[in-house]
Amino acid sequence: MKLELRGITKKFGAFTANDSIDLTVESGQVHSLLGENGAGKSTLMNVLFGLYEPTAGEILVDGTPVRFSGPGEAMAAGIGMVHQHFMLIPVFTVAENVALGDEHTRAGGILDLETTRRRIREISDRFGFHVDPDALVEDLPVGVQQRVEIIKALVRDARVLILDEPTAVLTPQETDELLDIIRQLRDSGTAIVFISHKLREVKAISTQITVLRRGRVVGTADPGADQSELAALMVGRDVVLNRAKSAPTLGEETFTVSNLTVLSPDGVRLVDDVSFGIRQGEVLAVAGVQGNGQTELIEAIMGLHKAQGSIRLDGEELLGRTTRQVIRAGVGYVPEDRSTDGLVGPFTVAENLVLNRYDRPPAGNGLQLDPKAIRRLAEKRVQEFDIRTQGVDLPVGTLSGGNQQKVVMARELVDDLKLFIASQPTRGVDVGSIEFLHERIIRERDSGTPVMIVSTELDEVLDLADRIAVMYHGRIIGIVPGDTSRDDLGLMMAGIDPAASPQDTTPKGATA
Repeated sequence: MKLELRGITKKFGAFTANDSIDLTVESGQVHSLLGENGAGKSTLMNVLFGLYEPTAGEILVDGTPVRFSGPGEAMAAGIGMVHQHFMLIPVFTVAENVALGDEHTRAGGILDLETTRRRIREISDRFGFHVDPDALVEDLPVGVQQRVEIIKALVRDARVLILDEPTAVLTPQETDELLDIIRQLRDSGTAIVFISHKLREVKAISTQITVLRRGRVVGTADPGADQSELAALMVGRDVVLNRAKSAPTLGEETFTVSNLTVLSPDGVRLVDDVSFGIRQGEVLAVAGVQGNGQTELIEAIMGLHKAQGSIRLDGEELLGRTTRQVIRAGVGYVPEDRSTDGLVGPFTVAENLVLNRYDRPPAGNGLQLDPKAIRRLAEKRVQEFDIRTQGVDLPVGTLSGGNQQKVVMARELVDDLKLFIASQPTRGVDVGSIEFLHERIIRERDSGTPVMIVSTELDEVLDLADRIAVMYHGRIIGIVPGDTSRDDLGLMMAGIDPAASPQDTTPKGATA
């Protein structure tokens, strides 16, 4: 099967998400779409899958122009899509999920799940998926749930399979298993469109690479291309991907969390008896697949969740304090969702830069603001953090994702910090901005501040961490050195505690 996109353009009002994109993928190929978040990759695939109507351009299947008014028509033409966020019903079995929307019935209109079970077993045996048709989806690991999504497409005889950011929620081992599955599908003749911003995976799996930037194709590359070449294509300039950081110079352990437990409203332990400490001048990174208690842990520290246990900073108890009081104690906090929790979109860049200290000098005195001082402070921070804006009086919501994240960082990285916490510090940020933000985090560490990072990106964890705490089902499986292998970290992220993992270690090469 040969699939062609010719001159595909998709506009939302005045905004052009895709601009005259050409793309061809054939049977037995893995064509990767590489680009940062917001580059237009997912929009393009949603056009192909019939979820969006193209503004201009055409789609051809085996040389014949087609037009899809919905996903059903795309699937009927042999196109399947596995979305970044799974489209599964947790309380249904695998067979029930696979049958949904393509139900087979016996005489009398009775649902025929046995046919679906047989097809699942056939596909599972053929590709080594090891999926039980009668298992409840909610009981399956994330990696197996993704296989169910792939089975859903293959049961419908998909000859083109679109995988949208398929490794976003997988452990390293699950990622490797998925890449092996993709190779098998490729070798069986399936045409695959692999969407990602992860250079390592794109190089490992692709037969051809197309790079998007700001909705346009900016180049194509061979899988043998160097990662730095691909990164430069993505952002339009040379980028340092792996910065060399010096060994930490450690001070006292000034931040400690002891026996911290967070319960959900129905009594489930979201954070389960967690204890750790961070010394001055080190980065502790919390790793794990999203949804294992990392968010609740950080929110408990910041006074956003009720918790039991103890949280102490410079000997003072933070548990039970309000978020404002925690910030006043010297904590800088970058939340995982900047648009919801980190910024006020309609407020200006200058106003957002003082959200955490608008009632203190120089921004104000508790009774009134000082607009001139706020502007001076904003202009200084914009220059220092290389925030690309046409003016500090513009709404922060008009900035790109990377520049919005820089605004949050610039606000939180103040001179008198006693602790810096950043949750998903580079989510939705281009490679160039990642380079800058990582540099600022390490600079904060080197100034002697204890730093705590939460990230689901293993490359980011390995780049920044002096020690790594891995969370699984609300507990810390282990705390290991920052140079721990990806394989060991992947096992821990899956809940397996390597026997050699110490509960507390001094970072390799550290001086105390």
